[in-house]
Amino acid sequence: MNASDQVLGVSQTGYNLVDIANLAIALGILIAGGLSIFYIFAGGISFILSGGQEDKIKQAVHTIRYAIIGLVITIFAVTIIAIIGSIFNFDLTSYIRWDKMTDMVSTIIERVTSNSSINNDTLQ
Repeated sequence: MNASDQVLGVSQTGYNLVDIANLAIALGILIAGGLSIFYIFAGGISFILSGGQEDKIKQAVHTIRYAIIGLVITIFAVTIIAIIGSIFNFDLTSYIRWDKMTDMVSTIIERVTSNSSINNDTLQ
């Protein structure tokens, strides 16, 4: 590995710093979207189970409202990331696919665990 590879963040996993940053962004967007949908359902269930009590209804409506706002912000984030990527000729939205993220995460975990087992063998 030469000095330019170290500056660019190329590691033994075969992924560079940009790939890992894209993965982090994609995971963040998926988690934010998933949590928004979860809270929409939780607010709906809370609304159904409120039993007509005004304070519980108000709390459920606020939960649903803020979850929808979070979902809209997440969708706008994906759009903004796609626009920025097209401006700078980066394919930033290619990582927002479940199969691509799971492949990358499993490869990184496999490399890290194999490197740690090699390091443990050399220490013994």
